[in-house]
Amino acid sequence: MPQATENASLILLAERIKAHGRTLGFQQVGITDIRLHAEETRLSAWLDKGYHGDMAWMADHGKMRTRPDELLPGSLRVISARMDYLPGDTKLIAALKDGETAYISRYALGRDYHKLIRKRLSQLAQFIEIEAEKLGLPLPEGFQHRAFVDSAPVSEKPLAAKAGLGWQGKHTLVLNSEAGSWFFLGEVLTCFALPIDKSEQIDRCGDCTACLKVCPTDAFPRPYELDARRCISYLTIENKGPIPEEFREPMGNRVFGCDDCQAICPWNKYAKATEELDFLPRHQLDNTKLVELFQWTEQEFLDRSAGSPLRRVGFERWQRNLAVGLGNAPSSDEIINVLQLALRDATPMVAEHIEWALEQQGRPNRRRKRKIKQ
Repeated sequence: MPQATENASLILLAERIKAHGRTLGFQQVGITDIRLHAEETRLSAWLDKGYHGDMAWMADHGKMRTRPDELLPGSLRVISARMDYLPGDTKLIAALKDGETAYISRYALGRDYHKLIRKRLSQLAQFIEIEAEKLGLPLPEGFQHRAFVDSAPVSEKPLAAKAGLGWQGKHTLVLNSEAGSWFFLGEVLTCFALPIDKSEQIDRCGDCTACLKVCPTDAFPRPYELDARRCISYLTIENKGPIPEEFREPMGNRVFGCDDCQAICPWNKYAKATEELDFLPRHQLDNTKLVELFQWTEQEFLDRSAGSPLRRVGFERWQRNLAVGLGNAPSSDEIINVLQLALRDATPMVAEHIEWALEQQGRPNRRRKRKIKQ
C-alpha cells in the first residue's frame, strides 16, 4: 500500500474508532504513543519511598508498567477511553457529614465496572480489526488487540493525560476541564500507527490545594504525590490487615474508599451524571445506616455484593471497616449492643476493631479530631 494511502487509511480508522467508542458509551476516546519515560522515573521514585504499601503488584512487573510494548509486543499506540460513573444526586457532603450513615465511594455503589468496561473495550478492539481489514490495513501475524481495565500493569492515568483526556491533578487523579474526575479509564493496545492526538490538556490546578487540605489522613506528602499507606481507599480496600489506630478516627464513616479529594475539587462542578444504569446505587448503598450494614450475615454480604466492587474486600474486612465507622458514630445504646453481640463470634481482626469501637462509644463527649471541610 502506498504511504499516502496508508496514512489516509490510518486517519480514517482513528476517526471511526472514536466515533464507535462514543456509540459504546464512552464519553471520550484519545490516542497516544507508548512512550512514558518521565512516568518511569516518577514511578521508580514513588516505589523507592514505599508509598505503594502492601501493593506488591505495583512493582512486580518491573518496567513493563511504563512500556506497553513489553506487555503486548508490537504495540505502537494506546487508545485511552473514559466513561463517567457519578450517579445522580448522591448528596456527597451530606453523606460524609452524617456519622450514622455508611459512606461508600461513589464508584462502588453500583455494579463492578471492570466487566462492563472491559466488554465494551473488547467490542472496540474487534471493531478495529474489522475496520482495518475494510481499509486494507494488514494486521501483523499473531497480533491481537487487547483491552485493559485495571487488569494489567498499565499506567492508565499518564496515558490518559497524554491522549488528551485531561491532566493529573494534585490529588494524582485525571481531571478534565469539561467533566471533572468522576470517570473510569480503560485502554486498548494497537499495532496500528494511528495519528496521535495533540490535544493534551494543560495543568489547570493553579494555586488550588483544596484536595490536599481536605484529606482526612494527610495522605499527600506534597502536590501530585500520594502516600497510599495513609489513603483511606487503600486502608479500607487494599489493606488486608488491621487498620492502624492513628487512622481510625479520621476515617469517620468511610467504610469503602474515600472521595473527599474529588468531592471538594472545583473542577467537579462540571461533572455530569452517568448514563449507565449499572453504575446507579444498588441496595440503597448510598443511604444506609452503618449499624444496618454491620448486621448483615456473611451470606447477606455475599448476596448483596454479587457483581459489586464491595465483594473485593470480603466479609471480614467489610466488618472491620464498619466496626471503625460504628466507633466513630454518635454514641448510642443500639450501636453498643450490636457491637457487643458481634464480638462473640468475631474473628481476631474484627474483634480488635470492635473493641476499639466500644471504647470509642464509651466516650459520649468525644469530639472528632478532623472535621469535614467544604
